Amino acid sequence: MIPNEITIKSDRIYEGKMIQLRVDTVLLPGEKQATREIVEHPGAVAIVPITEDNKIIMVKQFRKPVESILLEVPAGKIDKDEEPLSCAIRELKEETGYEAKNMQFLFSFYTSPGFSNERIYLYLAKDLIKGKASPDEDEHIEMECIDMDKLVSMVYDGKIKDSKTILAILAAKDLLK
Repeated sequence: MIPNEITIKSDRIYEGKMIQLRVDTVLLPGEKQATREIVEHPGAVAIVPITEDNKIIMVKQFRKPVESILLEVPAGKIDKDEEPLSCAIRELKEETGYEAKNMQFLFSFYTSPGFSNERIYLYLAKDLIKGKASPDEDEHIEMECIDMDKLVSMVYDGKIKDSKTILAILAAKDLLK
């Protein structure tokens, strides 16, 4: 049986708008101690918006941590006291302008549980109604509608590098067989 680590001390060392960072001292089996650096994140949503002709609405944006423009499914951080479904509806509208008559929760997953508690809630959006996008002031986004088979090829060709997007595309492909 794998034992739990017991936290004996926790120090918050950074508080930002999106994340907090803490260092925990934990007790391991055999009375050994170790430190764990933990990024606290409020959680996020990712949405796979599917058009009537079975194309996926994707967004492109520059991602500073990797110094690159990435092709991704629409996604965003859950605000304080916001439910994941409400966040998914809001983020889809903000980033793409679309609203979905049918928003189906698929599953949730941890992005990097080795150092972060970030959890992403994945939704499938169907029966879309086109509107006007209204991204945040600091977001510069371009939209593209791409065929599912082409997206799957782009995943395996290494052209899509974002993990939430890879997972979202492969899950949606499996569901839409």
